[in-house]
Amino acid sequence: MSITASTTQTQRELTLDTETVDTIAILEAGVAPTTRPARAKLTWTQEDDGEWVANYGGYFGGSVDKVANRYVASDTFGLVVGDFASLEDAQANLADRLHVMLPPVIRSVD
Repeated sequence: MSITASTTQTQRELTLDTETVDTIAILEAGVAPTTRPARAKLTWTQEDDGEWVANYGGYFGGSVDKVANRYVASDTFGLVVGDFASLEDAQANLADRLHVMLPPVIRSVD
């Protein structure tokens, strides 16, 4: 299904596919779809003592660095996501953020 809209003042025509119309409706309603796609495969590599790097669907996903007794997570763009009491908390928070930030990368988990 597609929707075509035109105006008489500007004489422009716009055709939208169903997926785009649905996306606009969701955004305007301020709600998210009820089902989330499967997450991309996430793997962690310890690069150095106190440094872990995320591979998210084959792409650099960010890192977690141990600073003093805390774990600082940074996203794929190098922006600090937060600091956490445990490595597991930092990795889980970054994983959740990546799932939202990088939707084109989302693939089924192997």
